[in-house]
Amino acid sequence: MEKKIKSTPIYDGKIIKVELDEVELPNHQIGYREIVRHHGGVGVLAIIEGKILLVKQYRYAQQAETLEIPAGKIEPGEDPYLTGMREIEEETGYHAESLTLFLKALPTPGYCTEVLYLYEANELKKAEHPLACDEDEFIDVCMMDIQEAYKAVMSMEIIDAKTIIAIMYAYNHYGKKNV
Repeated sequence: MEKKIKSTPIYDGKIIKVELDEVELPNHQIGYREIVRHHGGVGVLAIIEGKILLVKQYRYAQQAETLEIPAGKIEPGEDPYLTGMREIEEETGYHAESLTLFLKALPTPGYCTEVLYLYEANELKKAEHPLACDEDEFIDVCMMDIQEAYKAVMSMEIIDAKTIIAIMYAYNHYGKKNV
């Protein structure tokens, strides 16, 4: 196990913090670890009549539009379940009666503290007065048949990791037919 000797802040942003940690390695040598501190994220798999609810949005870091499940970052101290309930409504206009956690994952454990929680939405219905998206989000909502979504993953049309996991989960649980 590695033991932290000291931590030097490099960047303190709205979404992430970056630190350079000096650590003692198991062989008693000194090493350095660049750590991205992140509060975590939530993704929500929402299925309506055999179709997965997806959002299309431009991702600046990738310089491309992506198809993704509704998702968002956990606010400091926020319960991931509540994040999921908020995000599904903000991004799609649908309200879930409840969510069921089906996966907890570490997207990039080599340098980032982010934990990702994936939920399945239960009993979806259009929200009468949906929560508004964040002011810097520009999202188009679309629905895709589970088999079509599976094909989009396999053809690399959908390349977002959390969405791939959610689609494969949906395909294995609900949609293994005629693919």
